[in-house]
Amino acid sequence: MATKNLLQVISEGLAEEMRSDDSVMVMGEDVGKAGGVFRVTQGLVNEFGPFRVMDTPLAESLIVGAAIGLSVNGMRPVAEIQFADFIPPAFDQIVNEAARFYYRSNGAWTCPITIRAPYGAVPGGALYHSQSVEAWFCNTPGLKVAAPTFPTDAKGMLKSAIRDPSPVLFLEHKRTYRLIKEDVPEEDYSVPLGEARVHREGTDLTVVSYGLVLYTVLEVAGRLSDEHGIEAEVVEPRMLYPLDRETILHSVKKTGKLLVVSEANLTGSVSGEISAIVAREAFEWLDGPVMRLGAPDVPAVAYAKPMLNFFVPSAEKIEAAMLELARY
Repeated sequence: MATKNLLQVISEGLAEEMRSDDSVMVMGEDVGKAGGVFRVTQGLVNEFGPFRVMDTPLAESLIVGAAIGLSVNGMRPVAEIQFADFIPPAFDQIVNEAARFYYRSNGAWTCPITIRAPYGAVPGGALYHSQSVEAWFCNTPGLKVAAPTFPTDAKGMLKSAIRDPSPVLFLEHKRTYRLIKEDVPEEDYSVPLGEARVHREGTDLTVVSYGLVLYTVLEVAGRLSDEHGIEAEVVEPRMLYPLDRETILHSVKKTGKLLVVSEANLTGSVSGEISAIVAREAFEWLDGPVMRLGAPDVPAVAYAKPMLNFFVPSAEKIEAAMLELARY
């Protein structure tokens, strides 16, 4: 085991898959010589050359469209969108083309592409560098949406995404790249797509969360245990589409209460889908209302730091919601 951050393991995962499979390649804006805006792909071009670590024009529709074309001709491209905020020009290629290939060909064609996109609020990111775009894609059959939070999961799931025959949108919270570290196995391993992870066992309420706020949820859960004797079970979906319904429902049926926490806007969100599943499938086990915390319905994160702090659910807000639900 070695202690590594999210940025390091994503870079390692890409390199290991490229070494083991000549059809794996990386493409995107500044991924080659510059090593990517976050330096995730730094050094890859020196080992694999410019045809497997390919700098592209600043055109997201071209990046994804070319990746689709490469995939149906035997390659497994990993297309990087520099910031998730820039993904809308590629929306048609992702939703109407990549996600439909298998269905429209009656299973004759697959589209094994992985689209990496850094998402989430950061100080100073403002309108075009801090958005959470997952809800745009989580109602698209044929597309898988992964959003692992911890480094070990991120590396293993990236490997699984690259090997998967379906297109996978792989979301990485940019604020966690260097912030969070953990011990990661040195040997080759993978983490299956589609399985949620229970980070903390509990009996009083279930909290489902992902992204940077998951770390805050875990901190608050530990504090509530120490100070109030309230034991929260914390579940991370890891896959946002399709969701691991069984793990979430099993937890809620055990605790009888659910709080969903993310930094995305609440309306039309993944948290709303999770809430709907629980309300329908676990209604008879509920001992309190299904609760959600998320960003207010404003167009984007403001530049000012106080407004960023208001936008993203704070530890104080999370603690208050968990206490309210636990005592209901």
